Amino acid sequence: MKPIVALVGRPNVGKSTLFNRFVGERMAIVNDVPGTTRDRLFGEAEWNGRPFTVIDTGGIDPTHGGRTPLSVDSADFIQDIRQQAQAAVQEADAVLFVADGESGVSEPDREVASILRRMQKKQPDGSFLPPIFMVVNKCESEERRNSAGEFYELGLGEPYAVSAIHGTNTGDLLDALVSSFPEQKEDEEDNNIKIAIVGKPNAGKSSLLNRLVGEERVIVSPIAGTTRDAIDMQFEFEGLSITLIDTAGIRRRGKIGKGVEEYSVIRSFKAIERADVALLMIDATTGITTQDAHIAGYVKDEWKSCVVLVNKWDAVEKDGTTMDAYTEKILRELNFVSYVPLLYISAKTGQRVDQVLPLALRVQEERLARLTTSKINEIIHRAQDAHPHPSRAGRSLRMYYGTQVRSDPPTFMIYVNEPSLMHFTYMRYLENQIRAEYGFLGTPIRIVLKGRRE
Repeated sequence: MKPIVALVGRPNVGKSTLFNRFVGERMAIVNDVPGTTRDRLFGEAEWNGRPFTVIDTGGIDPTHGGRTPLSVDSADFIQDIRQQAQAAVQEADAVLFVADGESGVSEPDREVASILRRMQKKQPDGSFLPPIFMVVNKCESEERRNSAGEFYELGLGEPYAVSAIHGTNTGDLLDALVSSFPEQKEDEEDNNIKIAIVGKPNAGKSSLLNRLVGEERVIVSPIAGTTRDAIDMQFEFEGLSITLIDTAGIRRRGKIGKGVEEYSVIRSFKAIERADVALLMIDATTGITTQDAHIAGYVKDEWKSCVVLVNKWDAVEKDGTTMDAYTEKILRELNFVSYVPLLYISAKTGQRVDQVLPLALRVQEERLARLTTSKINEIIHRAQDAHPHPSRAGRSLRMYYGTQVRSDPPTFMIYVNEPSLMHFTYMRYLENQIRAEYGFLGTPIRIVLKGRRE
């Protein structure tokens, strides 16, 4: 998994500007009004060949109740600082503590630095994890860069005087940051089938896990957001070793609270990244929502297999057409993952829960399936004969042959005369032809084009 880097600090010090520079695009809202960033935002960055996830967080407000300046005895505010700082340190592989070089060291900076230092864990070699980098932003002038030394008093080591808006010295900061990451190692052999239970808060994820493992191993509560950590549960099922991962509910971005909750959402996304199959739970009493579609989109973007579980089916008033109407609506909203199977369950009563793992294992089996090269070429040529690719500017796409280069997920390479001629609708057509031959139930298919001269 990619290392996680968290940006923390008081409002209006330039965290969002630094975030945008790291990810290479204007993802975070930047505003001179303190407190613009209210929800978590994370993006992908890379430096010196090392990819990492960077998280922009809301600023830690330096006032108590919006009126009184922060003081040491502001207990309520200190708790807010502690919660956000603790969440950042516990989850991140590195923390960038961003301060304002224009205004100098402030009392909120001292409070945050003190909390971060106490939460680091000392290692046998005397170092502390996670590493915390003291970043002094808004150092556009030489005078400000020279005065950044005052931040040594915070006890976090050498201050990095940068200008996020101009990029000054950010390369030196990134060099030090990526060199602090653990060495990249090959994943240890883990043959367990990993199944992540994901969805919105209060969709019944923990209740399902308890049903599947047959005991009360996870706290179940009607209060949305009870689960904060991604919890791994290992057990045997029909002779197979399975790791079930219960995750925190994933709210839509504007509803995610600061501190512990925003990092629990990151853990949920990391759980999806390391899973083979995701069980996406939808609350039947509320129906499918935009957030359900967003989560399904993230599962697809990570090339993970998926099963949609419509939970709380026992609580829905039904007639002879209810299930068909639900299915039609779900398939319409999730048309970008039309290959995903649906199962209507009740984690509370146990209705159809016995079908969940067999269906997930069938999806995993299809994820690992391989087609012979002769079969793939038969499909490609038959598809091309039935519906030739339309010409573009007088040039025609020609497909020579294809082969499956990997499974997990199924990935097919097709050799063509010129990849740029391929239209995305024709790519979808080829995928449908492959699925018509072998369903790959619940599993995304990746098609890669390669030019004859490549």
